[in-house]
Amino acid sequence: MLKEKPALSVQRIVESAMTIADQAGLDALSMRKIAKSLNVEAMSLYNYLQNKELLLDAMVEAVVAKIDLPDPALPWKMEMMNRCSSAYQVLKTHPWAAHLLMARLNVGPAMLRYVDASHGCLLLAGFSHKDADLARNLLDSYIYGFTLQELTFPIEPDDYASTAAEFQPQLDSSVYPHLTALATEVASGRYHGKLQLEFGLELLLGALESKLKS
Repeated sequence: MLKEKPALSVQRIVESAMTIADQAGLDALSMRKIAKSLNVEAMSLYNYLQNKELLLDAMVEAVVAKIDLPDPALPWKMEMMNRCSSAYQVLKTHPWAAHLLMARLNVGPAMLRYVDASHGCLLLAGFSHKDADLARNLLDSYIYGFTLQELTFPIEPDDYASTAAEFQPQLDSSVYPHLTALATEVASGRYHGKLQLEFGLELLLGALESKLKS
């Protein structure tokens, strides 16, 4: 007996689109490829999502829905740290998502919950609406920028030491003394040179806490 095909739905279309984008990037995404992955005709997708713009919005919504929301009943610094760390992990899993989050105006339910919970957490901590909004945008800018830099950096973290060792002889220590010393630290293994999300988050949240107390 033949198995009945799963019913087509927005969720299945979005999940398929995200899988394609995760594997090959947004440029590889098309309704035709999504339809092929679902074993349906491309035109049938338009009964659920009328154009690619709506599809991209739905993909952003699905990504944001995966990010942990801050719990207002718990300490705000810890919760904002967890929220930012969760956003980073989700965006790394979907390398195309950070750009879409920055480039599109999204007002779907998941995004609204995400912003509302984050803003509310900062308000309950004692920030004004203005400062809470500025703080949230500051943290998001850091997360998006950090993630994009890590995803697009041309050297793999495990290759930093060997790359520094290759680069070091090209440096004139009399002209670039500080950069030469840094390359020596990385090449020797005394400093790994890897980007550290928590370092920046701790500085930002510490500065926000100081502002709150001032």
